[in-house]
Amino acid sequence: MNILSFDVEEWFHILDNDSTKTHNEWRNYEVRIHANMEQILSILDRKHQKATFFCLGWIARSYPEIIKEIVARGHEIGTHTDMHQLIYDQAPSAFSKDLERSIKTLEDLTGDKVKYFRAPGFSIREDNKWAFEIIAAHGIEVDSSVFPAPRAHGGLPSYKQPVPSILKYNGIVLKELPINYTTIMGKDVIFSGGGYFRLTPYPLLKHWSKQSDYVMTYFHPRDFDSSQPMIQDLPWSRKFKSYVGLKGATAKLEKWMTDFDFIDIGTAVNQIDWENVPVIEL
Repeated sequence: MNILSFDVEEWFHILDNDSTKTHNEWRNYEVRIHANMEQILSILDRKHQKATFFCLGWIARSYPEIIKEIVARGHEIGTHTDMHQLIYDQAPSAFSKDLERSIKTLEDLTGDKVKYFRAPGFSIREDNKWAFEIIAAHGIEVDSSVFPAPRAHGGLPSYKQPVPSILKYNGIVLKELPINYTTIMGKDVIFSGGGYFRLTPYPLLKHWSKQSDYVMTYFHPRDFDSSQPMIQDLPWSRKFKSYVGLKGATAKLEKWMTDFDFIDIGTAVNQIDWENVPVIEL
């Protein structure tokens, strides 16, 4: 099972960086979301491929035509929060208000219930698992925020189940579609999205995909924008992660979609036997 998903945000929505932190800084940057989204949607049209788009409420309010176009082309909408902030930097009440606003914005635009959620930067970790309670309280049925390996902006390496599973925490229950990984010499290796995808040579990507019964992708419009400006105040390590492999990413995605079958989250949820998946109690 290979699931295709995108996080709909602007090219400058880089987390944990002062010059790109809030909407006060975002107004300093050029708008590239329309061209980047059209590129993605055109690829999906050519491939007759459906996907799930986790959208920021801020994008939906700023450019409602983008959300409407995603829906018009037959794709699903989930929420990626409202203002693209790390969850562990927020109080529970602030996160709750942000999530509520994003859901209302998206539902008002689409007329459909928002059932899917992904945290910016996968920023649910051991010390803020309370976020799952808020997610469930706002009517989310399927979460895709678990990154079951260490990472800079979060990660739940103790989850240890990179497969569809039932997540239980403090009495709430969510269907969880975590990010997947492959294991090489005892090390968990991510390959299915973002900089990991752009850095991975295609022969390895193809090999690991063949070995995997479950792949959850997570792409961003900026992952395929090779002409985007560089955020100059990023440290060199962040520049590498943010800009490596941009030139070849579009062709790599099209090749991957040719060699493997992908589905959206709604299709996956209907195909999964939820009575027989792992149950993870956090």
